[in-house]
Amino acid sequence: MDKTKILFVTQDITPFMKDSPMGLISRHLPQGIQEKGREIRTFMPRFGSINERRNQLHEVIRLSGMNLIIDDTDHSLIIKVASIQQARMQIYFIDNEDYFHRKYIYRDKNNVFFEDNDERAIFFARGVIETVKKLGWSPDIVHCHGWMSALTPLYIKKVYHENPLFSSSKVIVSIYDDDFTEPLHPNLQAKLKHENIALKDLKHFKKPDYVSLMKASIDLSEGVIIASQEINSELAEYIEQSGKPTLPFQGDANYIPVYNEFYDKVLHS
Repeated sequence: MDKTKILFVTQDITPFMKDSPMGLISRHLPQGIQEKGREIRTFMPRFGSINERRNQLHEVIRLSGMNLIIDDTDHSLIIKVASIQQARMQIYFIDNEDYFHRKYIYRDKNNVFFEDNDERAIFFARGVIETVKKLGWSPDIVHCHGWMSALTPLYIKKVYHENPLFSSSKVIVSIYDDDFTEPLHPNLQAKLKHENIALKDLKHFKKPDYVSLMKASIDLSEGVIIASQEINSELAEYIEQSGKPTLPFQGDANYIPVYNEFYDKVLHS
C-alpha cells in the first residue's frame, strides 16, 4: 500500500528563521509525521535573511529555470534545498531575486509593509505547485501554514484541479496569530484572474487584507487547524460557521499524534 503523501507549505521553519511557534511546528511536525510512516515534502520562501552558507542551501538546477508571469511580468523561479540532518528531512526553498532578495521579511527597515506582499504570496504558492509538478509527486494532503501560503488552496482547487497530481488532494489550513493590519494591493483580484478562477472564487478579495486571505483559504479547504491559542476573532467565528472539520488548539503538548489522526479524518471524510 502506498504511503500517504503530505505536502507542507509554510512561511517559517526553525532553524532558518528566528524561533516562533509556527517555525517550531513547521520544523517538528513534518519530522514527526514522516516518522509515522508518511511521505513528506516541505516548502518555504527563501527570504533574504536566511544565511545560505551557514544553512548549506544549494540550487537544484533540474527544478529551476521556469518563469512565472505575475501581473504581465516574468519572474524566474529558482529552487534551492537544505537538509536538517538530525531529522533526515529536506527543505525546498522558493527563491526569486525580485521578491525575496531583501534583508527584511514582510516590512522594510521603516516597518512599512511591502507593497508587493500580494505578489510574493502568489509567486510562493505557484512556485510550490510548479515544483511539485516537476517532482511528479502527488500529495494526498496539502497542509498550509501562515498567510503567505494562503493562496495555495485557490491554485490547487481551481487552477490545477484537473492535473492528476492534485485532483484528489485534500487541503488543510492552519490558522495562527500572524495577523497584519495593512491592506494588500487593491489589484490582487485582477492579478489572480485565470480562466479556471471564477469571479465568485475571488469574492473575498474586493478589499484584500489578512482576514480576506484566510477566509478564502478556509473556503477551499477540507479541514482547519487552530494553531495559536488566540486567533483573529472574525476568523474564529468564520471557521465555526463554516462547518469544516476543525482541530482546536493543541498547545505545546504532544500534538503530532493528534495532527496525524486529523489527517486521517480529513482523508476519509
